[in-house]
Amino acid sequence: MRPISIADRFKASVLAALTISGIASLPTGALSQELQEISRDGETAILAKPGLEMTGARNPDLTIVEYFDYNCPFCKRVVPTFKQLLAEDKKLAIVYKDWPVLGESSAYAARCALAAGWQNKYLVAHDTLLSGPRLSGNDQIDALLQGAGIDLVRLKKDLAAHDGEITALLARNAAEAHALELDGTPGILVGRQLMPGGADIGYFRKLIAAVRSGPK
Repeated sequence: MRPISIADRFKASVLAALTISGIASLPTGALSQELQEISRDGETAILAKPGLEMTGARNPDLTIVEYFDYNCPFCKRVVPTFKQLLAEDKKLAIVYKDWPVLGESSAYAARCALAAGWQNKYLVAHDTLLSGPRLSGNDQIDALLQGAGIDLVRLKKDLAAHDGEITALLARNAAEAHALELDGTPGILVGRQLMPGGADIGYFRKLIAAVRSGPK
């Protein structure tokens, strides 16, 4: 019998909490992209101790969750949108969920970014890797991180010392993404509204307003 992995256990718990349904009750108005809604228990499970601090408001009234890959061109395109939303909306927070699905370079980048968290530089690593060129090798990733002011010697030590924690967090993120039936990156939750793929800032503003004015 195959032993039950961390990812299997977490996927089971998320699947138990998640209920995905239509968005008929949300006053979306001009919104045209197909959306689905997860249950409140599902949202609670996803936001519970996500492994990283939220970015943005400390006490948000709405949280965006993004499942992303550093080599995903669509994830790169949404970077300035999220930055602008955070700058103009002081009650909004974002949780980034590393979900490397595009090869070994993506996986190494995700592990390095998470390891940088022990230097309190996860967001520095995140922004550097997601805003930069396509990642094609470990040496390139190391050079980008070092250029952003991350201590590579310490990073390598933290990669080894916290290997189990990093592996568990990535397994959890993958389990959540599969439980949400995401086909790829980015997968974005705006509150409990699930949108597979990105959108322009106007769409996000309308969706955020709709979620805030909709059923709680």
